[in-house]
Amino acid sequence: MNQLNETTNVTGKRAVRSGADSRMKVRTIAFVGLMGAVSAVLMLFRFPIPFMPPFMSFDLSGLMEMMGGFMFGPFAAVCIIIVKIMLQLVIQGSFSLGTGEIQNFILSSCYVLPALFVYHRNKTKKTAAAGMAVSTVFVSVVAVFTNLYLIIPFYVKLFGMTMDDIIGMCTAVNPAMKNVMTMALFGILPFNLIKYGVTSIVTFIVYKRLSKLIRGIISR
Repeated sequence: MNQLNETTNVTGKRAVRSGADSRMKVRTIAFVGLMGAVSAVLMLFRFPIPFMPPFMSFDLSGLMEMMGGFMFGPFAAVCIIIVKIMLQLVIQGSFSLGTGEIQNFILSSCYVLPALFVYHRNKTKKTAAAGMAVSTVFVSVVAVFTNLYLIIPFYVKLFGMTMDDIIGMCTAVNPAMKNVMTMALFGILPFNLIKYGVTSIVTFIVYKRLSKLIRGIISR
């Protein structure tokens, strides 16, 4: 009889634990979707940076992607990026026949994934900061190539422009950008260092408080 009761208790505990785990998974999925939605909303508040290329805009959408990756792992971060891009397409449509969205996915992934690789090997504040520093430099370099070989050539063909027209737009806001090389060195590269550097700093400041709040809700 005692053995039967013990078996029943163990089975009951397993069922309770399984139910709790299922609720946590559902809540985690819901938060991943919510963070993707917030990331899409943050993209709506983008703005240009003075003296930087006028076709580039600053936003903090990477904040939710990085936070989600720190909390739930790389796969969740990629899901947040995808949700953001899909919602952006629904809200605003595509102005580049999907090319901008491809670049968005590439740059967002290049920003988030290196930092998560460093952080999840040893979860400390130092590794989080180091990972985001590495990611900021890496994605800024990648952005130079995606802009020069993907985005700018596409817009040149789409709107019947030339590379000189693009450089002329940049020279108008910053005389230091006189050719492709100077546009990359004094425009595209510093813009992305600023954008992702600021995003990393904000993430580092707010992560601890927001992650505790979110984890508390998920574990209820």
